[in-house]
This record gives sequence, structure tokens and C-alpha cells, in this order.
Amino acid sequence: MSKVETVRSHQFDDTAQQHDASWTGMWVFLATEVMFFGGMFMGYILYRSDYSAAFASASNHLDVLLGSINTAVLICSSFTMALAVYSAQAGKRRALVSFLLLTMLLGVVFLGIKFSEYYFKFEEHLVPGSSFVYEERFARPAEIFFSFYFVMTGMHALHMIIGIGLLTYLVIKSLRGRFSLSYHTPVELIGLYWHFV
Repeated sequence: MSKVETVRSHQFDDTAQQHDASWTGMWVFLATEVMFFGGMFMGYILYRSDYSAAFASASNHLDVLLGSINTAVLICSSFTMALAVYSAQAGKRRALVSFLLLTMLLGVVFLGIKFSEYYFKFEEHLVPGSSFVYEERFARPAEIFFSFYFVMTGMHALHMIIGIGLLTYLVIKSLRGRFSLSYHTPVELIGLYWHFV
């Protein structure tokens, strides 16, 4: 990597303070994300406790194999992101770009699998709304289950799309030589975001 000097913003005394403020800001942001997703999970838990049989029945319409593959893809993408962060810290630009691109590819694979799952739910008329059809008993609670499913997985997919956009930004900055041994904070911070999503 080229020798890039860290630019200190005017509100900071030094680059160390700027770095610490960046990390604090990212952790505060991630805390708000935990509260956001935590609220959705709490709602899911409460409704599942009220309609346990219906939620169990509706969950049988989910594809465990695709869900398992997607989980493996996410774990692999987290690993490649960790390697990208390491490459940035070690000053290895080519490896950084390669691991960022690989992480992006895994993110796209994840989204492709998720959207194929959505397609199957649309084909089965399991999308909440006027076209929702659930032939088994528990139709109304099953619609609540699928409402949670689409909202929660949809918000996750949106966060993945944002993450891919951020990774694209990092690739462009990396190719332009904007990161060095002394300055790679954006890679670390976006890495934290990626591990969260």
C-alpha cells in the first residue's frame, strides 16, 4: 500500500482521538441496531408464545436447507471480511481488494438465495395481505408469522444491500490507494458493521 497520511478533522486534537471517536460512534450505532432488531425479536417471541402451534405449523413452510446454506454463506462472508480487515492492517492492498470482492460476492449469493426463498413464498401465496392463502388451520396466526418473517428477513436483506454498497466504497478507495498501515479505520468500521449483519 502507498504511504497515506491520516487527515485529522478540525474538531479533533489528534488522529488517535479521531480514531477513538470513530470507533465509539460505530459501537453506538450498532447498539441502536441491536435495539431495533431486538424489538422485532421480542415481538416475535411474544406472538410465538401466544400462538405456538400456529407458528410451529407455519415454520414448516420454511426451507431448512436453504436457510442452512445461507447461514454458512454469512459465516464465510464474515471470515472473508475479517481477512480483509487483517489485510488492511498489514498494508496488503491486493489482498484487501480480493477479500472485499469475495465478501461482496458472498453477500450477493446470500441475497440471491434469500430472494429465491421469497419467490417460493410468493408462489405459495404465503405473503401477508389480500392474496395470503393458508390451507391449514391457524390461518390468521400463520399470517402473523409470515409478517414477522418478511419484515425481519427483509430488514436484514436491506442491511446486507447497504453493506454491499459500503464494501463497494471500500474497494474503490482501496484501488485508489487511500488506505495504509497507519490509516485503515473505514475498513475496520465497515468490517464491524458487516459482522453485525
